[in-house]
Amino acid sequence: MAEHPSTTSASHSQQSVPDFVELNDLISNRIGGKILFATDDWFAVAENLLNPEPAQWKEGEFTKYGKWMDGWESRRKRIAGHDWCIIQLGISGLIHGVDVDTSYFTGNYAPRISIQAACLGDDIVFPKRTATMGSAASDKDKTEIEKMGINEWEDIVEVTPLQPGYKDTCHNYFTVNSTKRWTHLRLNMYPDGGIARLRVYGEAVPNWSKVSPHQLTNLVAVENGGVCLGYSDVHFGHARNLLTLPRSLTMADGWETARRLDRPAILEADNHGVLKVQGWEWAVFRLGHQGCIKRIEIDTNHFKGNYPDSCSIEGCIMSSANEKRCHAYRSGKTRGDFSDCMWTVILPPSKLSAHNQHFYESTVVDVGPVTHVRLIMRPDGGISRMRLWGYIHKIAAKM
Repeated sequence: MAEHPSTTSASHSQQSVPDFVELNDLISNRIGGKILFATDDWFAVAENLLNPEPAQWKEGEFTKYGKWMDGWESRRKRIAGHDWCIIQLGISGLIHGVDVDTSYFTGNYAPRISIQAACLGDDIVFPKRTATMGSAASDKDKTEIEKMGINEWEDIVEVTPLQPGYKDTCHNYFTVNSTKRWTHLRLNMYPDGGIARLRVYGEAVPNWSKVSPHQLTNLVAVENGGVCLGYSDVHFGHARNLLTLPRSLTMADGWETARRLDRPAILEADNHGVLKVQGWEWAVFRLGHQGCIKRIEIDTNHFKGNYPDSCSIEGCIMSSANEKRCHAYRSGKTRGDFSDCMWTVILPPSKLSAHNQHFYESTVVDVGPVTHVRLIMRPDGGISRMRLWGYIHKIAAKM
């Protein structure tokens, strides 16, 4: 990451990170986020905004349009107006905050931005987009899009200055105070420039009235409203990755902890081949809907020399007040760790193996409806995905 020039670095402090970045990114192209329209894609196309991987820098690399940049960068504007793009969320839902990341855009970042939002029906059809460097939308294209009422969309981030893409200033965090469900965003750059990534953090709001209580559903999936609430360690990969729809692409696309320092010097196993260890790591999740879990999948895809020896899953019904009290984002905080919740075993300690999908059904304990689950891995390691298949319970707990 680019550093500030030595003459100015002392004046810039490390950015504080808000809690909302622990939530699901609703706009990633991995879960279906799409750029529907952009006014200008000269140096780099707007699709780069939605890549889940951090922005990269390629020293000395140029295209025929200019310096290669990993983000969305428009040309220096020499006509009236400003640049903007329309984005369809991969998963519609509540937005709690955004990160406008200007990584590596140091002398060419957008000076100011705003973000507008709308909740559109399936009947709204946007023109087909072709993402091409060196291109720009015609006046006719912009007029056709504006006829769709985008200028009346609701502001969720007012016009605000951005900071340049140095290591200690590249993340521009904005809290969104809205309780509405959104499907589309308009990102405005004033007047032009570059942005590396856009992250939109929140939670899905599915229509549960259309889901039958007799339909087996992944109750913890991100698209069904599942949310990671806390964890013991996410040194190499965040626990929220477990809830993503497609199988993982790499180890970085899963939950991986550091190696525990309290593991025994010489490991021993019990009669079932499960290692005898005292330490363990945990992550807590709120289900999208209260339900009864019947079938479990634990996937260690790509974790070959660093998968956990075993895992177990517990469940409980937790009130919103208790959930708020126990929130434990980022290990090391002084808040609760959910240890005093009334956890009941749903999946007893179960042996895991490398780079494999593990399915559990006969060993799943019927504990009735739960609202929250705690996944435990022993002693440490990586898990790529967790699926909790069950039936929604229509009489919802008081949240």
